[in-house]
Amino acid sequence: LPACRDSKLFIRDMHFDEVPVRIYLPRAPSASKRRGVIFFHGGCGMFGSIRSHERICRYIARKSDSVVVSVGYHLSPEHQYPTQTLDGLTVTVHFLKTAENYGVDPDRIIVCGDSAGGTFTASVCQELANRRDIPKICAQVLIYPFLQTLNFNLPSHQKNAFIALLSRERAVLFLLKYLKKDCSMKEAILAGSHVPESMNLKYRKWINPDLIPERFKLGYKPPLPTSFLPQVHEETKELFETRLSPLLAEDAVVCCLPDTCIITCEHDVLRDDGLLYKKRLEDNNVKVTWYHMEEGFH
Repeated sequence: LPACRDSKLFIRDMHFDEVPVRIYLPRAPSASKRRGVIFFHGGCGMFGSIRSHERICRYIARKSDSVVVSVGYHLSPEHQYPTQTLDGLTVTVHFLKTAENYGVDPDRIIVCGDSAGGTFTASVCQELANRRDIPKICAQVLIYPFLQTLNFNLPSHQKNAFIALLSRERAVLFLLKYLKKDCSMKEAILAGSHVPESMNLKYRKWINPDLIPERFKLGYKPPLPTSFLPQVHEETKELFETRLSPLLAEDAVVCCLPDTCIITCEHDVLRDDGLLYKKRLEDNNVKVTWYHMEEGFH
């Protein structure tokens, strides 16, 4: 939807340091500074826009009486990774520094996103976790986020392998397209052949089906061992950067993250990404609110 007149909101299209944003400001006067919400839309970094998420951002602004900044980050493939995360960082830093210009308390700003927008949310919060020159992000909201690229054989990947919209195969295909990589590597990545054994051993403390609660593992079968393919690993090294796999961040970063709300859906290949991040955050004494939609789809 385009921006149009709203009886309860002022809606303005702007740019924050050359990144398009749409701002939703409640019309009613407020006795104190309002909360702020920075919203990153989903769409695998290739689809979606400010316009596609107009309704949800308008709803958030109305229902929470907050100023919402919807981020129109530049999309792949025209704008190559990591442009999307860098655009998110640019907008977040700009808003944290200028919040009072919009009647917002800079200490009450949250970052929120769905799917790949959840990836960008997690990444931005990690990259700003130890910054001292700007206000701290108050909280992050991750709506069925994509958080790791090492293991596509977790219980939720098996259970929801053929679910409509985001199947297991399509998730990897979109990932390769987003990075402008050869899609013929899809099968190798699905099998886990892109990950050397040393890396599997290092990260199994964080990415491991054993860490998933038993009630989510009904019918799960451990995958057969697979051969490591060095060429695929070399061509997909970006997969192991925390901008794409926030679950790989070190504890020194994770322990500094803000209060977190994670929303997962039962019929979603990405369900276990959210469950594993929830555990990591809790293990690092970060306050987590978790909402699981039993009948929810990605």
